[in-house]
Amino acid sequence: MYDVIIIGSGPAGLSAAVYGIRAGLHLLVLEQNPMSGGQILNTYEVDNYLGLPGISGFDMGQTFRAHADKLGVEFVTARVKEIVDNGDFKTIRTRRQDYEARAVILASGAEHAHLGVPGEEELSGMGVSYCATCDGAFFKGKTVAVVGGGDVALEDAIYLARTSSKVYLIHRRDELRGAMVLQEELKSLPNVEILYSHTVQEIRGTEAVESLLIRDVKTGSDRELPVDGIFIAVGIHPMSELAATLADCDPAGYVLAGEDCASSCKGLYVAGDIRKKPLRQVVTAVADGANAAVAAAEFVRQFQKK
Repeated sequence: MYDVIIIGSGPAGLSAAVYGIRAGLHLLVLEQNPMSGGQILNTYEVDNYLGLPGISGFDMGQTFRAHADKLGVEFVTARVKEIVDNGDFKTIRTRRQDYEARAVILASGAEHAHLGVPGEEELSGMGVSYCATCDGAFFKGKTVAVVGGGDVALEDAIYLARTSSKVYLIHRRDELRGAMVLQEELKSLPNVEILYSHTVQEIRGTEAVESLLIRDVKTGSDRELPVDGIFIAVGIHPMSELAATLADCDPAGYVLAGEDCASSCKGLYVAGDIRKKPLRQVVTAVADGANAAVAAAEFVRQFQKK
């Protein structure tokens, strides 16, 4: 019986692990991927985390994990299939074995949203990508498109512009949503063209991406845009399926929880991108992890006093 089991080892999960182990909790971290760090592993550069300007996402993830390792946090690579609420404790079921804990901190993160257009699934990995830093090197000297208007889309376009000959940024609205500093940098790049008020209707190609069918949402007219690749950055979906039958969620699937990260299910805490909140950044994920660990520690102490 563990005091706390943490599911996920991105910034939120690792922060919870550090705070939990320092609070003297007997805890375990379950991570389905072979490497800790979550989504930041695919981020070329993180420039807004206090004290670490310009650090790569990969280095940040490894630094966070090293901190937890130094404190002796126990990690197991396993995919969680189900969380069972037994009242005074939870059973966490994985493919290989079950684990038990007084409290669970769910920090499973989020996954990339898809456009849902013809050709997207068929050409995935053949010019359709959701990670510019992962796949950008394959498009050196080529023409690519980035879809989206938020920080991630702008960062992807800036990154790709360093090696690609031409970058189109396709955004459905008539203004971008990303940080102004990113907008200014993007607009200063000579090989970037922003296509406002456009959507992608179809991704075309046989063995690889060859072109996009795009639509001007104001006029309704369509045209074909020749590209060698498309990078989709239109948001994320919370990976909150494990909490869906246990805790209250909003229509989009984000788990409802306050600043103490306590869900409506007693003993289940949520941290990071799966929690409903106005800002989802590394800094807020780390804060969630700390708050969740402190709240879970207090919850566990109630049993120790009995």
